[in-house]
Amino acid sequence: MADSGKFKKKLNLLDLTLLGLGSIIGSGWLFGARNGANIAGNLAWVAWVFGALAVIFIGLVYAELAAAMPRAGGFVRYPEYTHGSLTGWLIGFASMLAYSSVAGVETDAFREYAAGWWPAVGTSSNPTFVGILIQVGLLVIFFLINYWSVNVFGKINTVVTLFKFIVPIVIVIMLFTHMQPSNYSVGGASPGGLTGIMQAVTGAGIVFAYLGFRQAVDYGGEARNPQRDIPRAVILSVVLGAIMYLLLQFAFIGAVPKSALTHGWAGVTSVTFAQPYADIAKAVGLFWLSNLVFADAVISPTGTGNIYVSATARVLFAWAKRGMFYKVFGRVNSKTGIPRAALWLSLILSIVWILPFKFQLWSVLIGAVTSATVMTYMVGPISVMSLRKTDPDMPRPFRLKAVHAVALLAFIFATWIIYWSGWQTDVLLIGLTLGSLVLYLAFMDHQERYQKLKHDWKSGIWLIVYYIFILVMTRIGAFGPTDAKGVVHPIIPSPWDTVIVAIGAIILFYWGIASRLPKSEIDPEDDEEDKSLKAAQG
Repeated sequence: MADSGKFKKKLNLLDLTLLGLGSIIGSGWLFGARNGANIAGNLAWVAWVFGALAVIFIGLVYAELAAAMPRAGGFVRYPEYTHGSLTGWLIGFASMLAYSSVAGVETDAFREYAAGWWPAVGTSSNPTFVGILIQVGLLVIFFLINYWSVNVFGKINTVVTLFKFIVPIVIVIMLFTHMQPSNYSVGGASPGGLTGIMQAVTGAGIVFAYLGFRQAVDYGGEARNPQRDIPRAVILSVVLGAIMYLLLQFAFIGAVPKSALTHGWAGVTSVTFAQPYADIAKAVGLFWLSNLVFADAVISPTGTGNIYVSATARVLFAWAKRGMFYKVFGRVNSKTGIPRAALWLSLILSIVWILPFKFQLWSVLIGAVTSATVMTYMVGPISVMSLRKTDPDMPRPFRLKAVHAVALLAFIFATWIIYWSGWQTDVLLIGLTLGSLVLYLAFMDHQERYQKLKHDWKSGIWLIVYYIFILVMTRIGAFGPTDAKGVVHPIIPSPWDTVIVAIGAIILFYWGIASRLPKSEIDPEDDEEDKSLKAAQG
C-alpha cells in the first residue's frame, strides 16, 4: 500500500546539524539585535547568553532522550511515554500551535525586509494583498520542496544554510570596521536593566532565535546514525548559533549611528530601523552590504520556513501515530518516506497563521511562538528523570552527566521563559491549550474513556496545575496586563515574582517526576521502529 512505508534513513551529522543551525539562523538575526538593543540596551548580550544557556540545558536533556529513542516528532511522543495520553495531548496541542506558526512568521520576516525595496508588498507593519499573497506563495513552495523526498529536502537545506551562515559573518566583519565604542555607554533602553534583560529573552526574539535546535530531535527517525549524531548535532547547532548571535548583537550596538541614539536605545525601533542591518549599512555608506542583507533576508527566513513546514508534518504524524489524531495523518508514503497527508495539513495551518495577524509585526508574533514552543520543552526534563527511574536499563548511547541538576535547571529556565512572555501571550496560549481538552475527550476511545481518564489524570494533573500557576503568577507579577499607558501594576514586583516562579517550578518539577506512570508506555510499533532503525544502520 502506498501509505504504509517508513521514514528513509538519509540524514547524516552534517545534515542534522545544519537542520538545527538552519532553523536557528532564520529571521531571528534579522530583527533580534535591534529588538534586544531597544529593550535591554547595551546589556542585550546578557539576554543572548542566558537564552543560549537555557537552550543548551534543554537540548542536553533531549539529546539523551533522542539518542535512546530516535523518533520522528519525538517532542510529542516522549511525554506520553512517561505520563500518559493527557500529558501527551496537551504537549501535542502546544506543539501544533508552535510549529505551524513558525513558517508563517518567517515569511512575515521576509515581507518586512522586502518592503524596503518592493513597495507593492506594503510597509513592514501593514502588508498589502500582494504581500499576503507572496507569503502564501512561499509556503506553497516550501510544501512542494518537502513533498517529494526527505533526501532532496535535506540536501537543499544544507546548501541554503551554508549561504545563510556566510552572510552574517560578512556583516559582522564589515560592521566591526565601523564601530563606535561610545555606543556601549549609551542608556535609555525601554525598560532596560534586569527587567529589560528578562523581557528581551522572549520579547526581542532571542529564545525564538535558538529554538531551531530541536530539528535534530524531530528528524531523529530519519537519521543514519541517530545515537551518535543527534546529541552532537543539538550541541553544535546551539553553540554555533550562539556565537553568531553574540557577534551580531555587538556589531549592531557598535555600528548604530550617533544620530539615532539621541533618545537612547528606546529610539531604536521598527520605525527608525525597519530593516535593521540594511539601514545601518546604508547609514555608514556600505550600499553593497545593504543589498547583500536584502538578498539574505530572502534566504534566511525562507530557509527556516521550509524546515518548519516539514517539521510541523512530523509533529502531526507523531500525534496521529499515538492515536491522538486522525489516523490518515500517521501514514508515511512508501516511495518518498514523507507523511504527505500531515504535510498538506501543515501547509493549511501555516497559511491560517498569517491571515489573522496580517496587520501585526514580526516582533509581536515571536512572543507567542516562543512561549508555545517552550511549553512543549518544559516536559522533557521531567520525562528524562522519569525514564531514569522506570527504565534504568534502557540503552542510552548518550548518557547525560549530572542529569538531575541539568534537568532541574532546564525546567526552571523553561518556566521563566514562559512566564516572561507576559500575560497577553500566556493567557491566549494556555487558554487554548486547556480548552483543547474538549478535543482530547472527543478523540479518546469511548469504551476506554473512564479507565483511561482515571489512569492518565493522576499522571497529568500536575501539568494542568503548572499552567494555572503560570497564569496566576503572570496576572499578579511584573509581566502582567498593562493599563492604557502600557504600564504594568504588579502585586508582586520584579525580581521577587521571578524568584517565586522558580520556587514553584522546583515544586512542580518533583511533583511531575512523582506523577510518572509506573511503567513507561512505549508503543510496540515504536519498538519496531527502533528495530528497523538498527537494521538500517547495519
